[in-house]
Amino acid sequence: MKSPVPDYLEHVLKRYAPDHSGEVKDAYRNAPECDPDQLAIAITTVEGATYCAGDADNHFPIESMSKPFTYGLALEDSGEDAVHRKIGVEPSGDAFNEISLEPSTGRPFNAMINAGAIAAHALVSGADCDERTARIRQHYSQLAGRELSFDESEHNVAHRNLAIGHMLRTVDVLEEEPAEVVRGYTWQCAFSVTTRDLSLMAATFANGGLQPISGDRLLSRATVRQVLSVMLTCGMYDAAGDWMSAVGIPAKSGIAGGIIGVLPGQLGIAVYSPRVDSRGNSVRGVELFEHLSRDMELHLMETPPIGRSVFRASGVRGTALCYQLQGAVRFAGIEAVVREVEQREQEDLAIIFDFVRVTGFSDVARRLTFELVRRLVTDDHASIVLVDPDGVLGTPEDGAERWPTVVDSLERADALIGQ
Repeated sequence: MKSPVPDYLEHVLKRYAPDHSGEVKDAYRNAPECDPDQLAIAITTVEGATYCAGDADNHFPIESMSKPFTYGLALEDSGEDAVHRKIGVEPSGDAFNEISLEPSTGRPFNAMINAGAIAAHALVSGADCDERTARIRQHYSQLAGRELSFDESEHNVAHRNLAIGHMLRTVDVLEEEPAEVVRGYTWQCAFSVTTRDLSLMAATFANGGLQPISGDRLLSRATVRQVLSVMLTCGMYDAAGDWMSAVGIPAKSGIAGGIIGVLPGQLGIAVYSPRVDSRGNSVRGVELFEHLSRDMELHLMETPPIGRSVFRASGVRGTALCYQLQGAVRFAGIEAVVREVEQREQEDLAIIFDFVRVTGFSDVARRLTFELVRRLVTDDHASIVLVDPDGVLGTPEDGAERWPTVVDSLERADALIGQ
């Protein structure tokens, strides 16, 4: 059986593919790998399962999406107190490259704007630019689960960032030669990544600092909490308020057209579309996140706490495989169910889905459950029984041929399977 999750993501991409508004920034317009029509999405769960759609393996420079990862590394290397003496945590309300400091402290407002990101880069361990850049490269590669390289075409030191560097030096936020720090920061923004890479890097944040594939602890939980807090309030620059209202998850955009988002305890999400709006955020990327937030109920003010696994139990019951679910089933929960069913070894056994203790399904979880059942019946020719006394799942609106029998108890399912 093929998982329905990639097909769901393809369906979402097709909805927004016709939107050609926005502009590719001049720095990327003539890059050989930049096609304005590229569109991609990747989702990685905290268990390490990745689902992609579109151009998810095409490369592009990480740009400002590097900021939360380097901020986290600076917190690990220099400690929270030392970092906070140099960098604030308040939203600036300004564009990403604004030349400004907090009036009362002389610090950059936060680590998500260029001034704060340059300061954070200088707080990563290393005796000089080359050592810091090597440390950052190692960390990013561990996050992505593969060795990352630089996009050489993206390495050019912007005069505005040099001006910011000199400003930071005058107030002692930088304690070394500004040109060297800015050179390293520019290299930091030039790492070549894919949408797939970014979803895994974001999933490490979602997983509390544990890389989902390797299981290595790359960041402490305290560091992750701090980074995500600043991402939530500052990650989308002067669009942060709109983002919080419409999407409601910690996120960071990049001028090349990427956006990463983190749903703590559940998912890392990355999207890519090169055309950006006046604020430097990917037009279709924002649309994709808004759609996913609504459809998958990702908004932090809406998603209930994940107090326990959606699985109550799973295993062989008589002559059937029985999957017992519980609580409010949302995308992350049903994805785990789909993955376990997809990887089952006893494909000759009937299947019972027990929804007795399920309190409800989100819209996307319901649709994916419908599609899971359809594929088991039509592709795997499996015998299915649904235990749903309260009708929490319901039936597909478009009708379904050979829809499984629905019963009100496991005992009735056992009797039906035994016939």
